[in-house]
Amino acid sequence: MVAVERVESLAKSGISSIPREYIRPKEELESINDVFQEEKKEDGPQVPTIDLQDIESEDETIREKCIEELKKAAMDWGVMHLINHGIPVELMERVKKSGEEFFGLPVEEKEKYANDQASGKIQGYGSKLANNASGQLEWEDYFFHLVYPEDKRDLSLWPKTPTDYIEATSEYAKCLRLLATKVFKALSIALGLEPDRLEKEVGGLEELLLQMKINYYPKCPQPELALGVEAHTDVSALTFILHNMVPGLQLFYEGKWIIAKCVPDSIVMHIGDTLEILSNGRFKSILHRGLVNKEKVRISWAVFCEPPKDKIVLKPLPEMVSVESPAKFPPRTFAQHIEHKLFRNKQEELVTEKKDEV
Repeated sequence: MVAVERVESLAKSGISSIPREYIRPKEELESINDVFQEEKKEDGPQVPTIDLQDIESEDETIREKCIEELKKAAMDWGVMHLINHGIPVELMERVKKSGEEFFGLPVEEKEKYANDQASGKIQGYGSKLANNASGQLEWEDYFFHLVYPEDKRDLSLWPKTPTDYIEATSEYAKCLRLLATKVFKALSIALGLEPDRLEKEVGGLEELLLQMKINYYPKCPQPELALGVEAHTDVSALTFILHNMVPGLQLFYEGKWIIAKCVPDSIVMHIGDTLEILSNGRFKSILHRGLVNKEKVRISWAVFCEPPKDKIVLKPLPEMVSVESPAKFPPRTFAQHIEHKLFRNKQEELVTEKKDEV
């Protein structure tokens, strides 16, 4: 297995400038600003906050109003802060504390959990290896593993230290799975479908996978030149994110990069490509990226709700397709969709390289 220099080790080595492979291309650099200044801005669009308190209210009018707000955010932004989501704040704090403590361990301790992407072992502790033509790297280390369903987990890959990691993360995954069902139900109703339709389409209780990725963004000496995570859309059906209240998430909305403000006790939720495809583009999978800074370490806990790789063909639901609104996406399995995105990114990189050479 190739030894990888972790971004954390690089950040702690005392460097004042970042290595060339972390510097973003010229056209990207123009839009990378100071994250703390960006978060203070009061003008311009703000990521919506959706209160889920009434999502299952007995009162039909109150329930419908909540579903309508969720629908609007899913169609307009594709990302939102969820409040009153039903997950105990103390459980979220335990998840964050155990994740922070794991990343607080010496790098050599974390290396015991290292993944090996080359051999297909993707779960574990890792850093992005340059797999693109430009050799660009992201300013982050991460820990990635499947957290639900319980019978598909491999607990041997989960950190033993801190001792609360397994229990807190397991409990949180169960709570998130229930929240996902609530959201799928509301979004199904919003599209005029049967309440259980979207959840069935993405694999139901047996097949929908919840994969957790803890993103660790060390302090960066030149944050104006780097990105924690480059611009992408999530391939998932839904993504739920906790963070340590350090801003960094940016959304590409109406032609501009908008920073997501930190909302206490909220969970950030993204609509992923999978729901965008099923809804034939009615719901939006928004382009987003992660900024870094030189003052504070940022950590986020992203849980991706993913359909099985090959068992389901993803395509716009028949009810979403009409003469006025023809199918915008060809039928593909989840695995084929991921391959398509990787291939398309490679093509775009090659085109960019050719332009640079001219």
